[in-house]
Amino acid sequence: MAAKRPVQRLPLVEEADMNKAQRALLRALREGPRGQNIKPRGPFGAWMHAPDMGLLAQALGGYVRYQTTLPPRLSEFAILCTARHWRAQYEWFAHAPIAEREGVPQKVIADLQAGKRPGGASKEELALYDFIEELYKTRRVSDKTYDRVYAFLGEEALVEFVGILGYYALIAMTLNVFNMLPPENVDLAFPEPRN
Repeated sequence: MAAKRPVQRLPLVEEADMNKAQRALLRALREGPRGQNIKPRGPFGAWMHAPDMGLLAQALGGYVRYQTTLPPRLSEFAILCTARHWRAQYEWFAHAPIAEREGVPQKVIADLQAGKRPGGASKEELALYDFIEELYKTRRVSDKTYDRVYAFLGEEALVEFVGILGYYALIAMTLNVFNMLPPENVDLAFPEPRN
């Protein structure tokens, strides 16, 4: 049975109705690594209601998504872990196909969606999974967990990895608070809580 869809709390701003600040945000999105076809949907749809903040946030997002030293497979794996933790429907919808294209196996994606430790995940993915789970549960990471990830990421990539987690937690919170969902014809990835 498909999950009940919550009502979106912010209207999407149509391009023809955008003010100067909203147009600047859309221009920044389209001139950046996301490309000309980006639509003001998902988190960008919410940020159109606070475009000055959106400009700053999208710049950070462009960096953590496209310019870190992490391999895209590991970056997308971390994004899916974050989406699952927050049960962020749009984040999952947007990134599960990207993760698969970047080499995250379908079974790993399915296990993450189900809330399971991913069977068949690589040693690196499992180390990242344990780091993410520990960080989100305890708000800290132990030396053992830190050292395990540091061993293959090193300093710069580990700092960027934490940045990815923080940015996508911001995305997830934005999506969840404002009920920014995938298109109506797409089943939700996670059950929605009853209000």
